[in-house]
Amino acid sequence: MATEQELSDFLKSVEKRAFKRSLYHVRDEEAALDIVQDSMMKLAEHYGDKPPAELPMLFQRILSNCTLDWFRRQKTRRALFSNLSDFEGVDDDAGDFDLLASFNGDLDTRETESAEDVTRRTQIFHQIESEIAALPIRQREAFLLRYWEEMDVSETAAAMGCSEGSVKTHCSRAIQALSRALKAKGFLPP
Repeated sequence: MATEQELSDFLKSVEKRAFKRSLYHVRDEEAALDIVQDSMMKLAEHYGDKPPAELPMLFQRILSNCTLDWFRRQKTRRALFSNLSDFEGVDDDAGDFDLLASFNGDLDTRETESAEDVTRRTQIFHQIESEIAALPIRQREAFLLRYWEEMDVSETAAAMGCSEGSVKTHCSRAIQALSRALKAKGFLPP
């Protein structure tokens, strides 16, 4: 059984990645924060007594379900209030999220990199980030779980609620799409 400290340490370790994953899906910073917070609360309330080794899979599943619930609520809201949409403002703040601001690298390279290198790296991160955001939802989810969260195929399948074959297909398609898009922008593998 996980202690309060183990649960707290786990939640601290996944909060930034979970936020980024949610932000890729919903493209709204406030909604992504709400989804992550709801997911963390549900894990603590319903599964806080589980062994620490089970927490990552449970949390990923809860996060996926909370994200799907958000999309369902948005769909319902749009259906109910479609006539009032002319009175709502458009919020484009989701595009202002900065990958480098949330990156916690272990090395301080400010003294060894030139301003040109830093700028080039920033531009590359932004282009990669925009291509990941452009992936279809299931491909993006599989890609982020496999390569961002470093889950294996079976863990990813359990978190997404699909077969291992579906995970492999989604990941393969995501990698092909990213490869094509980045090659078109002039990025070539080393």
